[in-house]
Amino acid sequence: MASRARALIAAARRQRCPWHGASCGAHSHGARGPPEYAFEMASSSVRFGRGVSGEVGHDVAHSGAKKVMVVSDARLSALPGGGPLRRVLDSLTAHCSGASVEVYTDIECEPTDSSFQRAIAAARRASPDAFVVVGGGSAIDTAKTMNLYLCHPDAAFLDFVNAPTGKGLPVPNALRPLYALPTTAGTRSETTGVAIFDHEPSNAKTGIASRRIKPTLGLVDPDNTSTMPRGVAVASGFDVLCHALESYTAIPYDERLPRPASPELRPAYQGANPFSDVWSLHALRLLAKYFRRSCADRDDKEANEAMTLAATMAGIGFGNAGVHLAHGCSYAVSGLNRSKFVMDGYDAPFVPHGVSVVLTAPAIFSATAAANAERHAELAAILRGLNPPINVALSSGGPQKRRTSEDSAASAGAALAEQLKIYMQTLGVPDGLGSLGFTSRDVPALVEATLPQRRVLNLAPSEENASAEALARIFENSMKIY
Repeated sequence: MASRARALIAAARRQRCPWHGASCGAHSHGARGPPEYAFEMASSSVRFGRGVSGEVGHDVAHSGAKKVMVVSDARLSALPGGGPLRRVLDSLTAHCSGASVEVYTDIECEPTDSSFQRAIAAARRASPDAFVVVGGGSAIDTAKTMNLYLCHPDAAFLDFVNAPTGKGLPVPNALRPLYALPTTAGTRSETTGVAIFDHEPSNAKTGIASRRIKPTLGLVDPDNTSTMPRGVAVASGFDVLCHALESYTAIPYDERLPRPASPELRPAYQGANPFSDVWSLHALRLLAKYFRRSCADRDDKEANEAMTLAATMAGIGFGNAGVHLAHGCSYAVSGLNRSKFVMDGYDAPFVPHGVSVVLTAPAIFSATAAANAERHAELAAILRGLNPPINVALSSGGPQKRRTSEDSAASAGAALAEQLKIYMQTLGVPDGLGSLGFTSRDVPALVEATLPQRRVLNLAPSEENASAEALARIFENSMKIY
């Protein structure tokens, strides 16, 4: 495996595919060829329930690990009684006698290439047999990259980073066990093969995407999310909401181009498919019932548990289908934000991920409804509290069969946008990009920062939705929302 990894890395640096030669188009953005014909179901194993944090030591012990690195946000240890981090360390002490445990807490709230590389260096120095990560998406994504590059010592950092920022090289080797315990009900990084970060040299947000980096086990304990401040619950809930909406409206899997030259090159984000549809719709139904309630009363255990479950389900859905425009635009919004906005529950002037995602969502879903009005209308009905039947198709039937009248598309898009605005205004989301200091003069820069996000833009319901002109309209229409 080590020699294969070295050959793969060397081939990438020569800009040719090690399996298929220089003519292979499987890794090229915008490549054309026969459409996809299959989809896969992939997810980390998940254990859900109050108190499962205390079981992680049992799992680590059964892995045979003698050196364990615990990755966490330093702020968690400041919680009364040590919070989730203390529970995890106590479990490791109880079950892993004889194993050494090192704690790494140099986590940035929005990771950067610099913070990732500091963490990778720490992992290489410690060379643990297993990782345990306790925290939100930033901590879990950091732990994924530590594990990835520890197991690929010959790789340069950009080798596995998504194109066009990096090489987008497939990950050749299996990684060491990684056990993820989320403390927010948002990103669901414990279920996905994605790690997101800010690439400082290009001032752009990008990431690493591979099924290989999925955690071995996600231990989802609602007790670990109950300490989220209201503002964090609001932001993470809107991330869940957009995960469900985007994965259900993404391009159907059998319209995605090109078909991979080999099954191992099939991307983690495949487009909407029957598996992802079920997870995304059920997550949205839970969210419609419990999101506002969980934010109104942070001591409401039933609502908090339901939102934690909804987040996990949406994570499995988008971890297989992918997200599209709202997430693509969010990276520009958070990266270019110049305001002094500080959301309740946060201690720094930045735009929380879930907020940056949802700010453009009303404009986006107004525009994308033309690709599939029926699905947009179905989502609007669920957010209104209705319960339409699940409508899962084995095949999209192609864009011609999905085309609807302009009137029905406009109606479905407007209905979904209106429901989003109701949720946003009720929960105190800022009134559009203008409230964060953006103006129409910033639109070209926002578009320029969004266009490189081809990993997600290519999953938009139609190519027209992801053009520079369409993105400019989205940003312009998102300056004021209410």
